[in-house]
Parts: sequence; structure tokens; C-alpha cells
Amino acid sequence: MRRKRNITREILPDNKFSSVKVAKFINYTMKKGKKATAEKVVYSTFAVIEKKHQQDPLNVFDTALKNAGPTLEIKARRIGGATYQVPREVRGERRFALASRWILDAARSKKGKPMHEKLADELLLAAKNEGTAIKKKLDTHRMAEANKAFAHFAW
Repeated sequence: MRRKRNITREILPDNKFSSVKVAKFINYTMKKGKKATAEKVVYSTFAVIEKKHQQDPLNVFDTALKNAGPTLEIKARRIGGATYQVPREVRGERRFALASRWILDAARSKKGKPMHEKLADELLLAAKNEGTAIKKKLDTHRMAEANKAFAHFAW
């Protein structure tokens, strides 16, 4: 039996920067359907990057997502009763999703500041190849490198 076709929805660009990537990031930031709150957080994050650090927020955002996105990941594959961690290449959409998730998780785990400041700090750190999201990416790459012997099980 065939699987159901995966339908990708068309996401409209955001209002302020007319960027689809920013719109998707706003959607990832959103919790419990509160999109207006997520937009406020992301736009004020960009304002903090622009005012305090005198950098173009879209460049910082793109660089941070590019740096935090993994190129390799491991997937569990069960063969003959044993489970192997098989390294796989990451598609572009998944790379963006993982990078966004890791940056947001790193920002949410910090304490003592408003979310827009924590997110601005994490984006700036990721743009400089530092921070928790980059550490997560390096751990993922290390795991994939360690399990390179099982690459022939890739499907």
C-alpha cells in the first residue's frame, strides 16, 4: 500500500521583512497559537540586534541559521535484531527546522531576561559559531562521525 502524499503548505512571507524564512521562524517561536506574541518577540529580537549591536538583523539571522544547521545526523535502523545508528545527510528543510528548534530551545533554557533579549543573544552567538545551538550541532556531527562504519546500512 502506498503512503499518503506529503503536502507542503505554502507559507506567506512576513509583513515586516517580506521573508519566508522569518515567517517560518515566527511559526516555530509561536506557542499555543499566539502568533501576535511570537511576532512581537521575533521583531523585538531583530530590533535589539540592530540597536545594541549595530548589525543587520537579517544577515545575523541567516548566518546563525546557516551555522547552527547540521549537515549530518543519525537515524536508528533496525537490522537483524540489532539497532544501528546510521549517519544520514540532512535535507535543507530539515536543516532549517533543526537549527531553528535548537536556537529557540537554547534561548528558552536561559533565565533572567525577557525572551527577545535571550533570543537576540543566542542568534548572535550562533552567528559567531558559539553557543548552545552550535554545541548541539557539533555533538550531532560527532555522533555521525563515530558511527560512520554503519553508513552502508543507509537506505
